[in-house]
Amino acid sequence: MKHSVLYYSVGPLLYCPANHTGIAGSLIQERFGKQFSLALCLEDTIADDHVEEAEARLTQTLTDLWTASGKKNFFLPKIFIRVRSPRQIPRLMALLGEANALITGFNLPKFSSRNADAYIEAILLAQQTAGRPVYMMPILEDPELIDLRTRYERLYCLKEKLDAAEELVLNVRVGGNDLCHVFGFRRSMEESIHSIRAISDIFSDIVTVFGMDYVLSGPVWEYYDGKGWDLGLKKELLEDRLCGFTGKTVIHPRQIELVNDAYKVSKKDLADAKAILGWDPDSKNLVSGCTSKERMNEYKVHSNWARRVLLLSEAFGVQKD
Repeated sequence: MKHSVLYYSVGPLLYCPANHTGIAGSLIQERFGKQFSLALCLEDTIADDHVEEAEARLTQTLTDLWTASGKKNFFLPKIFIRVRSPRQIPRLMALLGEANALITGFNLPKFSSRNADAYIEAILLAQQTAGRPVYMMPILEDPELIDLRTRYERLYCLKEKLDAAEELVLNVRVGGNDLCHVFGFRRSMEESIHSIRAISDIFSDIVTVFGMDYVLSGPVWEYYDGKGWDLGLKKELLEDRLCGFTGKTVIHPRQIELVNDAYKVSKKDLADAKAILGWDPDSKNLVSGCTSKERMNEYKVHSNWARRVLLLSEAFGVQKD
């Protein structure tokens, strides 16, 4: 279990095509608020024959942000680049020049047994070149995870590879839409991805393998308008959190606030977490009624939960009521 708030601080990760021309201006003017991270995508959102053009636009965007940050104060989110392949990572670090200081890390799509070693090697090289931590967020969405005959072996193999660079794995992310695509599934705004058993079973296995050592982030919710889109997102966020996910990939600024609100900690949970972690482990009694006398707290059973609550409160805040 991660014990640093850094790993919980990605929060809502706003996805944006890297060839979007208005990114720098929106960030400088703080149009998206001050509690989110940003992923500039060079993969699925960019046509295959326009990648070089998108790389040039991304370079200009980050150069503009780097220049502006030296002239005025504004909120700069954690910025990640979703690449297409491992060899893009060193090329982008070189293209960006001094502006690569703005890059927190890279999203690694379709992370699998075929590319894991090359991706990890590229991240370690980028860190060495930059002289600072360069983080990775592997995305588990490759169709190889569907095969039940090999799923467990593949997941544990990927974890073993990531464990060699564990401190640089900021989050492990899941790609719900890519996995749904294989089956031809698409949920409506009234339905949660956790109700699609073929997909939720994969998620459950991912949480089982990675959830004790890594922070896992929830899948994309693709609705951002229309009657009930927000209620559907709130429902899925509740299930995300219950199933072991922290934060979520978002595809529209309207989703940011809902994700942040969903991960705020209740005052009751925070009070209980503090009480549990303040327990004297040498005490004769390691069980007691909670602060509101509504449930039982046990030091040996709830201490990991309590540590997670404190980290979430630091990353997302506390509910008002």
